[in-house]
Amino acid sequence: MYKNFPIKSKYDLNDLLKIMEILRGPEGCPWDREQNHKTIKANFLEEVYETMEAIENDDTEGLKEELGDVLLQIVFHSQMSDEAGEFDFYDVADGICKKLILRHPHVFGNTIAETADVVLNNWDSIKKEEKGYQSITDTLKSVPTTFPGLMKAAKVGKRAAKAGFDWPDVTGAVDKIYEETKELEQIIGSGTKEELTDELGDILFSVVNVSRYLDIDPEEAILLSTGKFIKRFEIVEKLASKKKLEMKQASIEELTVLWEEAKKRL
Repeated sequence: MYKNFPIKSKYDLNDLLKIMEILRGPEGCPWDREQNHKTIKANFLEEVYETMEAIENDDTEGLKEELGDVLLQIVFHSQMSDEAGEFDFYDVADGICKKLILRHPHVFGNTIAETADVVLNNWDSIKKEEKGYQSITDTLKSVPTTFPGLMKAAKVGKRAAKAGFDWPDVTGAVDKIYEETKELEQIIGSGTKEELTDELGDILFSVVNVSRYLDIDPEEAILLSTGKFIKRFEIVEKLASKKKLEMKQASIEELTVLWEEAKKRL
């Protein structure tokens, strides 16, 4: 057992790095020692989503805690790479510091950028040069495949639009939804699973393009609608219970009446 770690009223980043080193060491935790980058990658994603939820709920204390959990994941991965002789936490900090300095020439250099749009354009240009992208297609391909689908679609659509591949206004994007929906309708009942998947994907991609025009995050929009559905469903379930109506046996007409009532109540 490791019993020599000091008890403090206030710990700092160096303490966190030492704790992780201990946990991964011979006197540390069996579970922590068994982990590698791939076994805990899902934990990283979970912590980020929990952080987003704290932000959404204006939960200051929750945000502080979740940011700590995210920081733990960074330290955890850094410690494992340090053990492998690849890099350590300080290399991670060094890398991001250099990136921030390089990509903010209007702050750390002589470039002039008086608006946020100019800053973003400069950032994209510097990033393209850094990564060695030779074409717009290279920037589209660089969007991580591990992104949630809607997020990836929004990122790809935005980068394509910067190259001029876009409608002049939102009307074209909305019309595309109707066009793709008709194509799906035409093969429902006759199309293969692959064909249906393809057409449905086209509809979703078209919807994401509309969200881009409206400056709405599609992930936030779908989460909002999902939450709204849950609230309405809860009311429907309670109404059905009061009416002694078994939902599984109820007709769609009966359930629609309850659904409309739930919409009014919300």
